Amino acid sequence: MKKQLLVIGVTFALVLAGYGSAATNDEESTKSAEVFHEDMNDMVHSDDGSIPNGLMKAANPTYAVGSEAIIQTDHMEGMQGATATIVGAFNTTAYSINYTPTDGSEKVLDHKWVVHEEIENPAPAPLENGAEVTVLANHMKGMEGAKAEIESAEQTTVYMIDYFSTTDGEKVTNHKWVVEDELSEK
Repeated sequence: MKKQLLVIGVTFALVLAGYGSAATNDEESTKSAEVFHEDMNDMVHSDDGSIPNGLMKAANPTYAVGSEAIIQTDHMEGMQGATATIVGAFNTTAYSINYTPTDGSEKVLDHKWVVHEEIENPAPAPLENGAEVTVLANHMKGMEGAKAEIESAEQTTVYMIDYFSTTDGEKVTNHKWVVEDELSEK
């Protein structure tokens, strides 16, 4: 409940700030609101650790399963600077996607990451930027079954991680996915 009130309050403040600034353009405001929407509301933290069919374990990952690393990304609030415990490491192509959720929510831009194995009947990897796909992943509300456009592709090792949020101390288990360059040595 506290998170929902915080989200409502921050959203209201962002709306009011948008009205007070003549320098803000509509495109930047829309993208900021959509990224905020993604980060704060819709992340689904599945703790089952399920792995998509066909995803191959990395033979010799930089960060071994059971090791710790520092998170150098902010896919969601509380990630940046947190200590991650590596739960899984897999070699694949990771995609940043733009998609419109199936639940009628606002369009999400530059969602990181969906792996090749989480796309319905994909062509061989890597898919081209702009390719239209159907997402099988359920990382966020309304993601599974959504039509998406590939924003970018990265051939890499992806990691499933556990960490404690730096903002509220809550444990996040089996977070999918961070790519190798979003982690650093502890």
